[in-house]
Amino acid sequence: MSGGETASKHVFQDIYITYHERIRRYLTRLVGESDAEDLTQEVFIKVDGALRDFRRESQLSTWIYRIATNTALDRLRSPDFSRANKASHSIADYETDIEDKNVWSDMTNPLPDQQLIRKQMNDCIREVVDGLPDDYRAVLIMSELEGLTNSEIAEVSGISLDTAKIRLHRARKKLREALETKCNFYHDERNELSCDRKPAVPIFFRI
Repeated sequence: MSGGETASKHVFQDIYITYHERIRRYLTRLVGESDAEDLTQEVFIKVDGALRDFRRESQLSTWIYRIATNTALDRLRSPDFSRANKASHSIADYETDIEDKNVWSDMTNPLPDQQLIRKQMNDCIREVVDGLPDDYRAVLIMSELEGLTNSEIAEVSGISLDTAKIRLHRARKKLREALETKCNFYHDERNELSCDRKPAVPIFFRI
């Protein structure tokens, strides 16, 4: 093995160690746990194969996110993908490291009994989030949970900054509308945020 190949292997190993868990978590939020691990391996095979052509015209992290996002969207749109797989994970998967605010409903949760509150809201919120168009879910997850800036989202998605802002705005609007349609949020007698599912009504999203 040549010196250049050895150096390239070490670079990839460092990238894998740094980003593997982060990308696996991101893909879990997009496609569900059952498909996330296989897709993660597919993403890093692509990263390894394309690393020599990476010109650092963008940040390494956004370049990897772009590969991961395109891989996930291809999987979601494939004929053999079961939508039930995507909906199989709990809304808690979306809320890792969130202490006192539900990013989806834009409402604040008090810290006591937070796990119980999240459990009560799981069924009400999960279908709403998973029912959003895939492009909208992707930008929401990138913004609210992965902490990417609008510029980074634009780069990952291969769209202009203005388009990224518009898509994110529309995604948040669709989410709020869907939550208002399907979920009844209220504060209980302990002033803790709770949620009851409203009677089932078909939800149609217009892009």
